[in-house]
Amino acid sequence: MAAIRSAGIVLYRRNAAGPEVWIAHMGGPFWSRKDAAAWSIPKGEYADGEDPLAAAVREFGEEIGTPPPDVDYAPLGEFRQSSGKIVTAFAAETDFAVATIISNTFPLEWPPKSGNVQEFPEVDDARWVPLAEARLKLVKGQLPILDAVEAKLAI
Repeated sequence: MAAIRSAGIVLYRRNAAGPEVWIAHMGGPFWSRKDAAAWSIPKGEYADGEDPLAAAVREFGEEIGTPPPDVDYAPLGEFRQSSGKIVTAFAAETDFAVATIISNTFPLEWPPKSGNVQEFPEVDDARWVPLAEARLKLVKGQLPILDAVEAKLAI
């Protein structure tokens, strides 16, 4: 069985206080009261044969509610998650701003075994955070993506 593939975008910017990255808090009841290791780069799954960058752009738009900036994106590489999923990540330096996060939603039976299916946003918050803070907020499997961004910043 082929691994599930996902593609995402990491936006970064430099300022006087140091570099920051744009990350998103995962939505739904499981993540609602969590902050540490409960954030992700905007990303989503894509089909075999689909261009990973095109998928990353689409998924960013679906999760944030606005398309990513129209800038050049550099590949950061492929990163295997503990689930076996492979995330293809792209990065760009830009000063991105959005007034409101309007994410697509997913259905979930909540509370469990209640028979009540509710819709929850895939992302309920997104923002710029300093790299050190991102290390605490990102899910563990995405820390190598952050390492790749830091390596890119050293150039």
